Amino acid sequence: MRNFFAFVVVAVACVFVRPAVAQSGAGSLDVTAQITPTGGRPEPVRQFTFCLLTKSYADIVKEVEGTDPMPTREEFIDKLKVSDELKGWMKKHDVIDLTQIDFDKLVTPDEMMNVPEFLAAYQRSNSGGVTPGMPQPKFKQVDKDKDPDKYEKLKEEYLTSLKKFMQAHPSTINGVELELGAVSPKLKWDRLQVDHNRKVAQLAPDTAQSKYLAGRVDTDLEGRAMLSGLRPGAYWLSSLGVDAVSGDRHMHWDVPTKIQAGQTTRLTLSNLNGTDANSSQP
Repeated sequence: MRNFFAFVVVAVACVFVRPAVAQSGAGSLDVTAQITPTGGRPEPVRQFTFCLLTKSYADIVKEVEGTDPMPTREEFIDKLKVSDELKGWMKKHDVIDLTQIDFDKLVTPDEMMNVPEFLAAYQRSNSGGVTPGMPQPKFKQVDKDKDPDKYEKLKEEYLTSLKKFMQAHPSTINGVELELGAVSPKLKWDRLQVDHNRKVAQLAPDTAQSKYLAGRVDTDLEGRAMLSGLRPGAYWLSSLGVDAVSGDRHMHWDVPTKIQAGQTTRLTLSNLNGTDANSSQP
């Protein structure tokens, strides 16, 4: 009987001791968040939500991007409904904005003649008698069926004389970019990037909170917050790409931290370890 009571006492003691052991194995995170506007004093980031993640938010964004990656510029160019010559020119020069003002410095007379879109734009830009002395075609489309040999001969003579004229008058290439707006893929490329970035911006926070969330906390009026009962390990405190604003500063954070058993880790978020959304824009 005495042994029985001793067993009960030991069992009861274990029941009360185990939670204490488990609690002592956890750690805490004491957060202070503040922003210093240009020419101002540090201000607390009040009533702002931070998430403690088990993976860097930057890496989570890359993970989301990897599920539906943007095409490369070459892949984008390959799918355009333009001539193969224009595709080759854009790849060679790494240019997709055909309306940029220095276009005339990027293209040679040979390229102007060999890329159908460039040649047509050059002809339109210099049509209507605005360019004195410019050769005029003597062949007609109806002659192509009636006398194809004559048609090809006249066409070749015209292109040869046009190239010589272009080489002798390089200034006639100026303004051709104004005629290339319809085939320039710059706006389409920009729109594709904006749509992709918007999709990632929507999916990344959901992925972070559904797969990698260890805790969530709101700062108080002093910009302070406390997270307790955390397992020891490496974490990242993140604003999930949301900006906290003070004056001209639009800060967001993705800061690594380490939680140790039975200890409180203190982490200060500031301009020094954050990213200013304004300064990071191209």
